[in-house]
Amino acid sequence: MALPEFSLRQLLEAGVHFGHQTQRWDPLMGPYIYGSRNGIHILDLTQTVPMLDQALNVVRETVAKGGSILFVGTKRQASSPIAEAAEKCAQYYMNHRWLGGTLTNWKTVSQSIQRLKSIDEQVASGSIEGLTKKERLGVEREHAKLKASFDGIAEMGGVPDLVFVVDVKKEALAVAEANKLGIPVVAVVDTNCSPTGVDYMIPGNDDASRAIGLYCDLISRAALDGMSAQLGAAGVDLGEMEEAPSEEVLTEAVEEELKPENTAESATTTTKAEGKETADKVEVTTKKSKASTKKPKAVAKNTSTSKATKKDDDKMSESSSVEDKKAKSDEKPVEDIA
Repeated sequence: MALPEFSLRQLLEAGVHFGHQTQRWDPLMGPYIYGSRNGIHILDLTQTVPMLDQALNVVRETVAKGGSILFVGTKRQASSPIAEAAEKCAQYYMNHRWLGGTLTNWKTVSQSIQRLKSIDEQVASGSIEGLTKKERLGVEREHAKLKASFDGIAEMGGVPDLVFVVDVKKEALAVAEANKLGIPVVAVVDTNCSPTGVDYMIPGNDDASRAIGLYCDLISRAALDGMSAQLGAAGVDLGEMEEAPSEEVLTEAVEEELKPENTAESATTTTKAEGKETADKVEVTTKKSKASTKKPKAVAKNTSTSKATKKDDDKMSESSSVEDKKAKSDEKPVEDIA
């Protein structure tokens, strides 16, 4: 790998050349101002390009020697690009609020980080659920507060070797602490800021989100280049590391080729099974239909027998009525005789 390449055109498209209003300028930034237009200062990008390249070289050398970088940017436009760039190159960041003494009073800060880790363990294990509602809310609030302040530096383990700052005016306390400890500072300096205390300055716009994203991307890529140089110096063969993914791709391709055959076999087996199931269903339905056709005959037989029994009952009732009539006719003459 090599240092990330950039061009003057990229800086122009990102709006790096735009400064602040002319009445809000800092006189120490006069040598880096090209002119003004519509009441806004324009920065000289012909000076920004070599100074940005120098800053990228410093970042690369620091990481190549095994050092760590702290990304600092707490303004709204810079918070997410700072975090993404730091995570991309496995470095550390502070994007919520700079707490006084983060570098000069690292002992106290490390205790807060240990508290954050202990709460993380409680949340992961579920022991926080055994607390009362009030206690649980207090722990959750403390956890959110500590995570916002120290999540980016939880694994730093000590003072960083280099600090990258966006907006020197807002992060003046971070620059002052780094100067007190002798830590080099790489910073983006706008026309309304003073470059004092900055070791490697990058004259440019520190308010536009596109410009901040460009700075962070270049710094993170330079740090990745330094990491690869460190691995190369340690004797790690980068060629072997790059060949490994190609083998995985080949195996994946072979698996993809075998997948259609397996799917075809499974399709044939499923069709056979479905054919058997349909045949069994057809047989069952035919048996049921035959049984249903036989049942009406039995019903017809039952109806015929019931009709015959009704006829016999009618005959019996008629015969009994005739006998009763004969008996009454025989009784009448006897009564007359008497």
